[in-house]
Amino acid sequence: MRQAAEAACIGKVFRPSLTATTFGPCNEKLEEMSKAFVRESDTGEDLHDDQEIRPAGKKNYMTPKGFRDLQDEFKHLMRVERPKVVEVVSWAAGNGDRSENGDYIYGKKRLREIDRRIRFLTKRMESAEVVDPAQQKNRDHVFFGATVTYANDRDEEKTVTIVGIDEADLSHGRISWISPVARALLKAQVGDVVEVRTPAGGDSLEVIDIRYPEPGAS
Repeated sequence: MRQAAEAACIGKVFRPSLTATTFGPCNEKLEEMSKAFVRESDTGEDLHDDQEIRPAGKKNYMTPKGFRDLQDEFKHLMRVERPKVVEVVSWAAGNGDRSENGDYIYGKKRLREIDRRIRFLTKRMESAEVVDPAQQKNRDHVFFGATVTYANDRDEEKTVTIVGIDEADLSHGRISWISPVARALLKAQVGDVVEVRTPAGGDSLEVIDIRYPEPGAS
């Protein structure tokens, strides 16, 4: 029942196909290259993969743009940044004592950081359920991807766009769909007053405007 109610607030979902077009041949060599350059820990650091930021039981919804942003970062790391660092590490490895070789030590550390981020991005893209808000039919209500203008108890107007967890950026008005404000706004329509509880306390929000991207704009 909970999953059905959640889906009703989201909209049409599709799972992107993660083929060689997404990852390219670079991904197949990641593990092999990592073993070559990150086998031993010169700094003694134990760098774990980025922690899963999706709460247990919550799906990894994101907009088409959010998914493209993850793809772009992945491709940049694999095709640009990682090869550069591997080249530096390879060069530095031939320059004497590695224990006192700053280029080698920093390069190895940076390589571990890049590989950890690549693994994290891979997991996020594999679990992604992409929702295109431009395809939303019921534009009179707030669903995932909506841009909502509301007024609080202090007559302060704010405009937010409800997006995926990875896309949230409060400084640009993008809030996660699982945030208290977004959850209070979901399914509301213009004129509705909803109650929200945040760590700062309770507030009443009046929905003033609801907008969605036009088809083909995502």
